[in-house]
Amino acid sequence: MKMGRDSGKSATPTTGKDSITLSGTAAEPRIDSRQLAQYLGNQHESVVKLLTAYADDFQELGVFRFQIGKPASAAGGRPERYALLNEDQAYLLLTYSRNTKRVRELKVLLVMAFREARQRVDLHSAEYLPTYHDLHDEIARLARNSGNARFVHLNVNRAINQTVGVESGSRKYLSVARQSILVVAQSIAAQAMAGAHGHHEGYQRAKAALQRLETALIGGAA
Repeated sequence: MKMGRDSGKSATPTTGKDSITLSGTAAEPRIDSRQLAQYLGNQHESVVKLLTAYADDFQELGVFRFQIGKPASAAGGRPERYALLNEDQAYLLLTYSRNTKRVRELKVLLVMAFREARQRVDLHSAEYLPTYHDLHDEIARLARNSGNARFVHLNVNRAINQTVGVESGSRKYLSVARQSILVVAQSIAAQAMAGAHGHHEGYQRAKAALQRLETALIGGAA
């Protein structure tokens, strides 16, 4: 499962047989109605008609409105109406559909996608943020007399991103598994820097510890 960027907007959706891409925000992930139609093999117009006919029902379960976006078809065409549905609204839409094998498969994928979205938020609050603050508090302590403190923070973050294999600015979009590795990397770096005499030594300690972690990760994946 993967979750789209926190833009609040939905790009033209894509989906595979075993993949669901959520849009919206971390606080309220949503599924694009065009993606649901693609997976079910339906014309999106049919889905829109269903959403329109039962609009009051969907509004009972949260903010519900249509948006205008590019067509899902790679061939292009006129802009089309679509809706971003929250978890309850997505399940409600499926209850209005015949309980075919595809519908049952989609229900399972939705359960997994929304569950991972919740796990990602919980992990971010309970583990990522505490280890992030512990690490950067330690960096601030070591670099308090340096005019280059900002660059020390950036360099340690870059070293962690390299270890985990993520691009700068993409941390909030990581899977639960990758975010867990990021938490471990931050904790290891903070422990390695503790007791160092200055930020130069602290950075070298953190870099060496992260290289050992990266080697272990590569070995475990082999």
